[in-house]
Amino acid sequence: MDSATKDEMQPSLPPGSSCPGPEWPEQERAEQLARGAALKWASGIFYRPEQLARLGQYRSREVQRTCSLEARIKSVVQSYLEGVKTGVWQLAQAFEAVQGTREALDQAHGLLQGMAEATETLKPLREQVAQHKQLQVLSQLLPRLRAVPAAVAHARTLIGAQRLLEAYVCLRELEQLQEETWAPLGGLELPVFEGLGPLAEALGQAVEAAAGVAGRLAREDPALLVAAVRVAEVDARHTTSLELPPRDWRRRCLQALQEGLERTHFGTPLLLEPGALAGWLEALRVALPAELATAEALVAPCCPPHYKVVRLWAHTLHSGLRRCLQQLLEGPKLGAADAFALLHWTLHVYLGPEMMGSLELGPEADVSQLEPLLTPENIEQLEAMFVTQIQILEENIRVTSLVSESLQRRVHGMALSELGTFLRSFSDALIRFSRDHIRGEAMAPHYVPYLLATLNYQSALSSSVSVLQPDGAASGDLAPVEAGLDELQRRICRLVLEALLAELQPLFEALPSRRWLSSPELLDDVCERTVRFCQDFRRVRNPAVQLLLAEAERTVVLQYLRALMQGRLVCRGADERIQAAQRLQNDAAQLRELFLGLGLEESVQCAPVLLSLRDLLNLRDPMLLGLEVAGLQQKFPDVSEDHVSALLDLRGDVSREQRLAALSSLQAGPQPSLSAGHRALFSLVPVPTPALSSCLPSGPCA
Repeated sequence: MDSATKDEMQPSLPPGSSCPGPEWPEQERAEQLARGAALKWASGIFYRPEQLARLGQYRSREVQRTCSLEARIKSVVQSYLEGVKTGVWQLAQAFEAVQGTREALDQAHGLLQGMAEATETLKPLREQVAQHKQLQVLSQLLPRLRAVPAAVAHARTLIGAQRLLEAYVCLRELEQLQEETWAPLGGLELPVFEGLGPLAEALGQAVEAAAGVAGRLAREDPALLVAAVRVAEVDARHTTSLELPPRDWRRRCLQALQEGLERTHFGTPLLLEPGALAGWLEALRVALPAELATAEALVAPCCPPHYKVVRLWAHTLHSGLRRCLQQLLEGPKLGAADAFALLHWTLHVYLGPEMMGSLELGPEADVSQLEPLLTPENIEQLEAMFVTQIQILEENIRVTSLVSESLQRRVHGMALSELGTFLRSFSDALIRFSRDHIRGEAMAPHYVPYLLATLNYQSALSSSVSVLQPDGAASGDLAPVEAGLDELQRRICRLVLEALLAELQPLFEALPSRRWLSSPELLDDVCERTVRFCQDFRRVRNPAVQLLLAEAERTVVLQYLRALMQGRLVCRGADERIQAAQRLQNDAAQLRELFLGLGLEESVQCAPVLLSLRDLLNLRDPMLLGLEVAGLQQKFPDVSEDHVSALLDLRGDVSREQRLAALSSLQAGPQPSLSAGHRALFSLVPVPTPALSSCLPSGPCA
């Protein structure tokens, strides 16, 4: 194809049109691709000469198509131009509107400035209008305002006549009038109302005075007591718009109730002659229950339920008595008789059925929350006073030697006999006290601290009993008294440990278990409860505190062993046996640290027995169990076949033959005996009866 033919094949542009140069590189490339595609198409169509005759048709068709495209492009461009024209027109309209708004704002700003200037000129007029309104209000209230001084005087007369409700109504009417004048006058205080503050204070003092003698008014004039309480309660619910300090008459009324009650029974300083304390305590034994009965029968109906009058009375009397006794102990030193009387009265009479332990005293008294009348330090102080004055007996015994040796022996024997009788009666009283507490017949709010104080008393008496041994007397004369003191110590320790056991037994019900294998939480609870229980042990004297701590530690270990022997857990594989052995090691270390922190020497602790059990569980070859069992028996001679069988059950991998071989090692060698320094452990741990198949033919369970 020659160049002329190619020129004819290219479509011509219509007149007036132009082909602008590319404005972007992408446009130029697109045009080149389009021209190349068109040339390729044309070359393919007109390659053969017979198709050249149709060149005119193709040219006219392309011209029509080009014109159609140009027409569509012109239409689109025209549409865009019309849209732009409309947008420009709208922008012009918006600009004109903005200009108009700006002019209007400028005019409004000018008007506002003018109005502000006009407002400043009207300020004196507004002040005159406000004064006119105040004068108008005052003119309307003037008759009532003139009557205020007379109303105040009348209210004071009512207070003097103890007509408290009427006085309060009068006070409220005057305060209502003050509120009506306060807002219109813009918070201005009128001199006519200056007497309302002193009037309200006088009424509050009258309410306090009536509450301070509530017990007497409940018997003689209950209407006055009811009126005082109602005034305090109504005023507590009253709200006012006046800026007045809160009167808080309800709190003052309750405080007056307490102060009046304490003033009645403990208001005067306690100055007693030697030996007169018992009479004062006996008077309280009669007066305090009577006061509580009056509160329940007469005072409580006069007061709202939320006053909790019986509880208020019981706690107020208790706190007043406690403070009075503290002042007594801070004063001159008491004699032996007074010290003994005070100890006996506070520890037995006060909490007994005649006073705070009375069944007639209902639960609303809430005496279980009362603090002890005497702290452990006070009890120790009184015990020291009493014990140090045992020297009187020593002096009497020494004086009788000046008369005759037989008289000295008789006085010495009488002293020992009376002391033995006292110890027996004291021990019996201690048993009754514990039994009543456990049965719930007379719950002691501080049961364990009382037992610990009694243990201190026993220690003090034990250290002083040697003064009853005169020169030349047989050394065995004090043996019955010393035996009685030792038995009393054991009994007190046993009661304390029983209380600890009651705290811990529910916790050991979940041990051992799968949860115990994977978490120290169970023993953490045991340790936390033990520390909380033993925190008062620090008040116990040595050496009794070491004995008590050692027995407490042995109690915890025994409960641990008892739980292990119950068959609650059987290891399901070597991994669980390793877990159980590790748990025993960790628990032994935790118990050791716990009691070291409490002051117990490591040499007397029983927790190492858990390490021996760990070795038994940690053994990988069951064929060697006989050696471990024999070693366990050497360390703890009181271990039995039942205990070993229960531990083998815990392992979970011991066959019958291996079990019999391990149990036979207990009887193979010489039977060890308990050494003097070894305390029984396994013999105090019961074990469920094992199956006959796990017993030796000659064993105790066969």
